[in-house]
Amino acid sequence: MSRTVQFANDAALPAIGQGTWYMGESADLRQQEIAALQAGIECGLSVIDTAEMYADGGAERVVGEALQGRRDRVWLVSKFYPWNAGAVDAVEACERSLERLKTDYLDLYLLHWRGNIPLEETIRAMEKLQQQGKIRRWGVSNFDADDMLELWQEPGGEACAANQVLYHLASRGIEFDLLPACQARQLPLMAYCPLAQAGRLRRDLLTQPTLQTIAQQLEASVAQLLLAWVIRQPGVMAIPKASSVTHVRENAAALTITLSDEQLAQLDSLFPPPQSKQPLDVV
Repeated sequence: MSRTVQFANDAALPAIGQGTWYMGESADLRQQEIAALQAGIECGLSVIDTAEMYADGGAERVVGEALQGRRDRVWLVSKFYPWNAGAVDAVEACERSLERLKTDYLDLYLLHWRGNIPLEETIRAMEKLQQQGKIRRWGVSNFDADDMLELWQEPGGEACAANQVLYHLASRGIEFDLLPACQARQLPLMAYCPLAQAGRLRRDLLTQPTLQTIAQQLEASVAQLLLAWVIRQPGVMAIPKASSVTHVRENAAALTITLSDEQLAQLDSLFPPPQSKQPLDVV
């Protein structure tokens, strides 16, 4: 059975979506990236996450091309810079994103990380964009537990529809306080870098002997195991980037993988859950 995540006032969405960080940076890869996103849509990975920051709008342009003739099948997410979080700048940033994405609305619009503009002003800007029909919902990214508490106390802050944060097997700090707080409010968390960020850490995970053994038991790859682990939590969606059709299909297959209690215990022994407050990991 495929895992899903419930967003406010919406149907349940697949618990694995498609990330686009680093897309749009190379003209040579453009058609491959478009094909990968379209393959993901065909596989049922209907959530596509992007941002104005990615390739300085280039990733949004790739997504815009991939969406042609498919917009009604996609739940589209983009993010805006903190310096664009003001009353006027947020509206203008959204309009620029919509133009690059070749669409007239976003399903979810996220503040990429917290800056110096008061949350109250950003909330009013999001409400205006909703009233204009340019966004269906708004949310935040890289907000820790204390940031979320502050947001929820602002008038209108309870309308926040999601928080997108770094979360993977080797980075479990959110499980101590942020994840329980969001689950208590039924606020979905979107996990970026669910396969661990690029570089040594990811290579170490993919070649770790116990992970390889558990993956073999599941008749899956280690990457699929890592995705299945992230989405085992209620209300957590993983948004891995996959720039090839093969990887997209592998990601989609992870939706049906279920880890046993014994396997989860093995992973806990290797990568223990936090016993105290941890600084929020950000990449």
